[in-house]
Amino acid sequence: MLQKRIDDQPTISRENIREAESIFLKHLRHVGLKQTGQRSTILRTFLETREHLSTDELHRLVKKKDPHIGFTTVYRTLKLFADCGLASEVAFHDGIARYEHQYNRRSHHHMVCTKCGASVEFFSPEVGEIEKEIGRKHHYLTTRHSFQIYGVCQDCRKEDCRKEDGRKQDPQNEDRRKEDGRRSSDGRMV
Repeated sequence: MLQKRIDDQPTISRENIREAESIFLKHLRHVGLKQTGQRSTILRTFLETREHLSTDELHRLVKKKDPHIGFTTVYRTLKLFADCGLASEVAFHDGIARYEHQYNRRSHHHMVCTKCGASVEFFSPEVGEIEKEIGRKHHYLTTRHSFQIYGVCQDCRKEDCRKEDGRKQDPQNEDRRKEDGRRSSDGRMV
């Protein structure tokens, strides 16, 4: 899984799970669906996990609790969570849709490493203020925003430095550089 997560709420309380279940039940009634044991298992598993989960990752976790729950059920249920505000979809560098729970969490943002995919969550009240300011300027009542910063993490930069140092110290690289300098534009030795 993808992350180094910084979170101000390491676990979700039973009371919060019950409140989230109530929100989900109201949403299901609103859209004409029934609450099922499988949906309940998916919700509890999702809320108990502090990670950015793909549908496949959540499906694997849910199957440990109930092997009869199918991938499509997990996929559709995640969409329902997003529709009622219990989850949000997050896109990282790998192109896989991931979800994180939003119930009773303060606004946060992500920094994503474009090499290894690690993500760090951070909190910035300034970003929230900018959202409100831009909303006022354009006469919007803002409800949410998404903010991600992309770059290369410290571990990947260190790894790149080690690789570069290894190339500099490899005597064969020096021979190849000399040899490359004696090639014509079509690659033949000169």
